[in-house]
This record gives sequence, C-alpha cells and structure tokens, in this order.
Amino acid sequence: MTAPSYAHGASDVPLLGETIGENLRRTVERFGDREALVSRHQRYRATYRELWELTGLVARGLMARGVDRGDRVGIWAPNCFEWVVVQYATARMGAILVNINPAYKSSELEYALNQSGVSLLVLAERFRQSNYVAMLEEVRPRCPAVTQVVVLERDWQQLLADASRVPSSELAAREAELQFDDPINIQYTSGTTGFPKGATLSHHNILNNGYFIGETLRYTEQDRVCIPVPFYHCFGMVLGNLACTTHGATMVIPAASFDPVETMATVEAEHCTALYGVPTMFIAELDHPDFGRFDFSSLRTGIMAGSPCPIEVMRKVQSAMNMTEVTICYGMTETSPVSTQTHPQDPLEKRVTTVGRVHPHVEIKIVDPATGRVVPRGTPGELLSRGYIVMLGYWNNEEATREAIDAARWMHTGDLATMDDDGYVNIVGRIKDMIIRGGENVYPREVEEFLYQHPDVADVQVIGVPDERYGEAVMAWVQPRQGTSPTAEELTEFCRGRIATYKIPRYWKFVDSFPMTVTGKVQKFRMREIAIEELGLAPARVPTA
Repeated sequence: MTAPSYAHGASDVPLLGETIGENLRRTVERFGDREALVSRHQRYRATYRELWELTGLVARGLMARGVDRGDRVGIWAPNCFEWVVVQYATARMGAILVNINPAYKSSELEYALNQSGVSLLVLAERFRQSNYVAMLEEVRPRCPAVTQVVVLERDWQQLLADASRVPSSELAAREAELQFDDPINIQYTSGTTGFPKGATLSHHNILNNGYFIGETLRYTEQDRVCIPVPFYHCFGMVLGNLACTTHGATMVIPAASFDPVETMATVEAEHCTALYGVPTMFIAELDHPDFGRFDFSSLRTGIMAGSPCPIEVMRKVQSAMNMTEVTICYGMTETSPVSTQTHPQDPLEKRVTTVGRVHPHVEIKIVDPATGRVVPRGTPGELLSRGYIVMLGYWNNEEATREAIDAARWMHTGDLATMDDDGYVNIVGRIKDMIIRGGENVYPREVEEFLYQHPDVADVQVIGVPDERYGEAVMAWVQPRQGTSPTAEELTEFCRGRIATYKIPRYWKFVDSFPMTVTGKVQKFRMREIAIEELGLAPARVPTA
C-alpha cells in the first residue's frame, strides 16, 4: 500500500525557548567583536557589541516616547541598517513591529496603519518615486492612533538622544517581563483578493525558524550573508537577519532595493559566503552583461525562495556562481515562513527539482482539497503545515484566522504539492492558479518547467484565461533571452508531441518583465486581468457541478 503524504521533522536539536533579545545577548557574549551588520550603500559597519548597544539605545528611545509592551511600531522604509536596528530594538522592549511594504501607496498605508493600530511610525523620507512623508501627511488625519513619527533622515539622532531619559535598568526590567510566545511582528499578506491580512508572529515563531534555517545552511560566525531581498518580508528579516544573528554570522545589505550589479559587487567586495534571492533576482544576475567580471569564489551557499525555482536556473546558480550548497526554501508568511527546505547534502536531483523535506519540529501533510483526506504519496493535493511555525493568527481578524487554521491547528497553504517516497515535496501550483481546461487539470508549473528547456526562453509564467468552449485556456507570458526573438509559432511547435495537447498554450505574450510584488513574486492575478483586457475575453461561465 502507498504511504500517506505525511511527514514529521523529528529532531534531536531542541527549539529555542527564549526571546529574540535573549538570543541576541547570547550571541553578543560569544561573538561581540565580530562584524554583525554591514550596509554597503550607507557605508555602515557594526560589530555585535555595537549592534547590541545601538538596539538598546533605540529601545530606550522608544520607551522614552511612551511606547509600551504590545504597542505597535510601524516601519516603512527600504533596506537600511536602521531597519535592522528597529527590528531588534522593538523585540527587546516588547513592542510589535508592523512591517509596511515599501511599495505601498497612500490608501494601502492608511489601511495598514489603522488595521494594526500603529502608534509610532518609523519611515524613510522617500523611496524611488514615492514621497513617504507627503503620503503620510495625506492620510494622517484619518489615522488617529498614529501619535508619533520618526523620519530616519532627520529624526534618528533625536531618537537616540531620547534614550538618556530611560535608564538601562528600566529596559532590563522590561526585557525580563517578556515571554517568547508574545506577539512581536505583524506582516501584511499580499492581498491579491480583498484587503491584506496581518499575519501575527511571535518571538518563538520567527526566532526558531531563523535558527533552523541557519542550522540547515551550516552557518557559523565565519559566514557573511548578502541579503538583497526586502526586510519588510520574512525572507529578509527571518531567513536573512535572524538566521545570521542566531549563529554569529554577518548580515550584509548591498543596496536599498535589489540591483543586480550592486548585489554582485557586494558579494565580491565583502567576500560573502551566502547569497539570497527570488528566482527573478538570480535570473537578472546570471543574464546581466557584466556577470562575467565579478568574482563569486567566496560563495558556497544561499537560498532561492519566494516563488517556484526553475530547474535550469538552479543548475546555473550552482555552477556559474559557485553556490554548490545553495538551498531552496518553501513556506509562507503565516508559517514564519519556512516549512520545507532542501539540504546541502541532498542528492543533486532532489536539490534542483524539489523544495526539500519538512523542517525540524514541523509536520506537513498533503490532502484532497475537496475531502480533507490525506492523499497517497505522489498524488497532488493541498499542502498543510503544523507546529511552532504557525502564526498566532491574523491581527484583529478572527474569521480569516479560522478559515486559514483549522481546529487541529493545521495551516492551509492553498498550494498544490506532491510528496515522494523519500518525503521530498514538489510544489505544482496554487489551487487558485490551477487551470481547468475542458475538465483536465493543468498545473502551470509543469508547463513552465517544460518551456524553460527552450534555448530562447529566459523566464516564463503560465496562467489560465477564460474560454467559452473549454472554460479556461492556457496562456504563456514569455521573457526572451537577450538577443533572441522567439515566436508563438516556434514555441507551439516546440511543444507539439512533447507535452499533452491540452497543456500547450493557446495564447502567447512576449514581455520584458512580469507584474511583480516588491518581494519579487509574480502577480498572476494581475497578468490574468491584463490578458482578459488585451484579448477582449469575457469571463467564462464554468459549470460548478
């Protein structure tokens, strides 16, 4: 009989039963003189001891301004050393850090501030074409909870000076009150349907997830991790910062936001041993005309995550960028975020074709979305996860929490996956992204992986669009390699006889880029909207029974 698609991450390594501040203190005691944080674009460097002192000053500065345990402190800024300092300062004094997407505009900002009840907002003056200060002034009359503002470029030094009004003993007393199950972070999900929801995470959630990610990557105080992914997202602040500080490694910020040249230059200049990115970031680096002039010999590991990782891209990262121990992580904000990860010692084929096995102290199962029954291994179904990783809930949204987390505390991911006989998981798509063409299930990931084999395809995303006859039709958005001009006819012919006819895209669109979130996730819902408008398609009436 085929085994059920269930796995438990049994481990001899215990969970950390401490707060983020307590863990950072232990790291400082061991590695105080080692470099903790480098922000290359700001020319900033700090040892662990210096980072501890600065986070203490900011924590006391916030306390001097009346911020209490459990109060919400918002941060709206691109990657910078101050972001990291505020992350650890709020954790040390017990405030809940509310991460605000740097790409938000005024209406989204207003929603996040009011929904979470932010009382003090730390923000940059501006980022790219956005004037943050002006947008805040526009919405502030409608955000009554916001009583204080700290603009990094003009108020940072005053915040540090305010620390003199609160003795260190008072901060120590506050730290002693905190419990590791306290909420410490609110992160807003992308909100592809309806308003964003605030995933509420505890010290225990994100500290342990960062720790076990670092364990899998075999981090030590010798490692230097290049983090071009945004801090506002778990990828930056958990996989990046907390994986480093739990192991005494160095956090290296290459730029305020992702830039392929700055990232590659930082790896070389700072002798980074690890590099992070979503697939589109690695593609931008590998395909850049200047790729060949950078030295990647210091790299050994890193993480590719955030969206499905093309197999061919993974192979190139391992060979051309010297990242022989690169891993793939899978998860979601609501699970702190990582629930599965490949291991540097996994067989090569498993490392490039799966998202690994279950993390320590975590359970996963794959179920039939219609019945909730666990499916046999090798059968697609919805991936569920359970354990210390599952969020406390959505902030002030009990109904959404109940919809996401069932009575047995299983988090429903909405992702379609399979589990093989060895426990390795493969993500085959989103339940909402799955295309049903004339009764046949088409998994976009499968078609994308096939099209990546074409030499002229740099990147590809497959979506479903309405079709009067079949309910849905398959459409592929293709980003051609530099210097090539593939046609719809050529790619259709490439598919014929090699994949089932119903999987061959009916529509093709050639693009320079895809609609993206700031974290580099492709917005397939937006692609679908654009395609429906451009192709003049009417929403199809799909039978429900």
